Amino acid sequence: MTTFVLDASAVIRYADREPGAERVQELLIACAAWKADICISAVQWGEVAGNFRKRFGAPREEALLGALLPSEVRIVPATAERAVCAAALKVDRNLAYADGFAVDLAMDSPDHVLVTADYGFKAVESLIKIEFLPGN
Repeated sequence: MTTFVLDASAVIRYADREPGAERVQELLIACAAWKADICISAVQWGEVAGNFRKRFGAPREEALLGALLPSEVRIVPATAERAVCAAALKVDRNLAYADGFAVDLAMDSPDHVLVTADYGFKAVESLIKIEFLPGN
């Protein structure tokens, strides 16, 4: 079974009903039906939380986060090993540190696909499978 790794931009696109939201919704429905596996790095999840808090305030952030993803979506902790890999990707591939956690998750298996709206991930296309959501 394919594992889809969401980055913050994909989740925010879904929440804001922007281009690509339908694709993320399809994946979340498949995950809830146990037809796909979805995960997101705790660091990327924190990026989503920060985005919501900045735009909507703390009470709305909590409500949005609680209702956004089905319980079957795994939030993967940031371990010391993942932090070192993310740092290496930041330095070696000129990638944002938080994005390195998403790439590290996608590198766990050839069956993992990173889903993103961030075209900055082009820098790591040779390392992982990437599904780019349409631009705005």
